[in-house]
Amino acid sequence: MARYIFVAGGVMSGVGKGVATASIGKILQSKGYKVSALKIDPYVNVDAGTMNPLEHGEIFVTDDGTECDQDIGNYERFLNQNFSSLNYMTTGQVYQAVINRERSLEYKGKTVEVFLHIPEEIISRIERVGKETKADFVLIEVGGTVGDYQNVLFLEAGRMMKRRMPDRVLFALVTYLPVLSNVGEMKTKPTQHAVRFLNAAGIQPDFIIARSVVSVDEPRKQKLSDFCNVESEDIISAPDVNFIYEVPVNFEKDHLGERILEKFKITSKGEDLKDWKKLAHSIGIIKKCVKIGIVGKYFETGDFTLMDSYISVIEAIKHASWVLEGKPEITWLSAQEYENDAKALAGLKRFDGIIVPGGFGNRGVEGKIKAIEFCRENKIPYFGLCFGLQLAVIEFARNVCGLPNATSSEFVTSQNKESLDLVIDVMEEQKELLKEKRYGGTMRLGAYSCSLLNKSIAQEAYHVKNVSERHRHRYEVNNKYMEKLERKGFLASGVNPESKLVEIMELKGHPFFLGTQFHPEFKSRPLAPHPLFLSFIEAALRVSKARSLHAKNG
Repeated sequence: MARYIFVAGGVMSGVGKGVATASIGKILQSKGYKVSALKIDPYVNVDAGTMNPLEHGEIFVTDDGTECDQDIGNYERFLNQNFSSLNYMTTGQVYQAVINRERSLEYKGKTVEVFLHIPEEIISRIERVGKETKADFVLIEVGGTVGDYQNVLFLEAGRMMKRRMPDRVLFALVTYLPVLSNVGEMKTKPTQHAVRFLNAAGIQPDFIIARSVVSVDEPRKQKLSDFCNVESEDIISAPDVNFIYEVPVNFEKDHLGERILEKFKITSKGEDLKDWKKLAHSIGIIKKCVKIGIVGKYFETGDFTLMDSYISVIEAIKHASWVLEGKPEITWLSAQEYENDAKALAGLKRFDGIIVPGGFGNRGVEGKIKAIEFCRENKIPYFGLCFGLQLAVIEFARNVCGLPNATSSEFVTSQNKESLDLVIDVMEEQKELLKEKRYGGTMRLGAYSCSLLNKSIAQEAYHVKNVSERHRHRYEVNNKYMEKLERKGFLASGVNPESKLVEIMELKGHPFFLGTQFHPEFKSRPLAPHPLFLSFIEAALRVSKARSLHAKNG
């Protein structure tokens, strides 16, 4: 039977529960056990698909088309396995299921109670993960922060599971210990309060994972042990690191895996983080820089930059760069800046490669199109992801194919469509859905097959003829214009064999100018980078090398 480890967060959001959960999973996996994980989002949303990335962060997509929290991406990258709808739960899903069951008389006329039937539904979903995956361990990340009203019912479900099977449930609290610069001391009081919030929910943590700018010293560990009723050896240091892939190695310095197995009264079946330790070591010694610019719209939030909106893109860049012994230097570029100031485009020449990631809506579109044109004309490696492919098609149609009115039906009203060249159009099956305002969970989602053009850049990157990639879009390249585009050298190098939808386009005679309708970043792993990101970074490194030689020779 599966064993369950709940991971909750204290003191503040963004403390790193997802990475901590994935890291615990990696450690247990290295000790010979099969691991699965479940992310709980305490939102009434049924899934993450309708959330704004500026508010929620990236919407990750699984093979089965589940639109979920970005932490599922962390689980996949760390554990090197695919997840599904089974591994994601929201408040909305739970309430929807309970209400549907009540409507169909499955409760046999009983009064349906929040503090009975809702936790029971949560427990059944958690246990289903263990049963269906046949996992030895199921890690359950409870979103939000202890003390939040929103996650009380999920903590209650954990409490009930602990009472029913005390030898198969553990709790870890990921918390934050601030170091006040004007005092010079690490403070434990916020963590003490977080533990008391958890105690008030009927839960005693078995582990405290202590996030801070530095490692937790022994006096602080002893203080937390005394005030939080946790053994000092079960207080795990989690200092700031340069790369998240160092976290499992750091946890093992405090013997976290060994302590977990001891509490469950089981032994290790092996101990091998060899490849992971090698990765963590090699990252730190790479010197060769590769400069990548990302032209996006979901990262400007007041005076701050929200990198979580494109976290899978960032990680995919890192994975490919590290394997090629490159140190990625990523810069966020505002699309609106290029709309308002054409001279700013010259600044793109300082980059070795440019990416335009996914997105929706027309804010910043013209700036992105100008940036794409600049990359095409100045031979700067360009990689377009989903929206980035569509805008590359619009740019090429306008400036090379002689179609100045080329655009996407996403950007126009019904009044003027007849006078425009809709080189990007809404998918046929999406038209009725949009008309009825059925937005949630209705896009082209999940894994679809793609056949690659022989001897194309895409095919040479993958080294196979057929691949499967994950999608999240409503609009597509309009096949009516493909002859004009290909005649001018913009080729469809990847096509879905069933629907004939364009999946990949690439430009002949350019160092690297390629776009995908799918999201390759979702399938990149630290020890197995995505082939297209590898190809893009290879091209960027060639540009970087040429620039260095030019500077050296004066």
